[in-house]
Amino acid sequence: MAKMNGRAMARDKRIKRIRKKITGTAERPRLRVFKSARHIYGQLIDDTAGHTIAALSTASKDFAPSTEAKGKTALAKEVGLRLAELAKTRGVEKVVFDRGGYIYHGRVKALSDGAREGGLDF
Repeated sequence: MAKMNGRAMARDKRIKRIRKKITGTAERPRLRVFKSARHIYGQLIDDTAGHTIAALSTASKDFAPSTEAKGKTALAKEVGLRLAELAKTRGVEKVVFDRGGYIYHGRVKALSDGAREGGLDF
């Protein structure tokens, strides 16, 4: 296992604490968020079957941002909107939100707001 710094270890502890409480099912998958310095990723995961139902990120080849989306927060909101559209095509209406150990603020909040605007029910 790679050596982790204090911030990464603290986030890992938060992830484990969150994952004890929430799980995704086929009817209500888990909307998992991961963010890096440049990109943001969203996945709909069915934990009972152990597979990803849908996934989208700013790094995806099929994600082309709109011209009015400027900045990482606006892109995160657009990822949430498009992920909600993708989920609707796969028959998903309700999800459980997994913030991935991050504070519910900024890009994480923007992605969840976009998913709500797109029609997903948290």
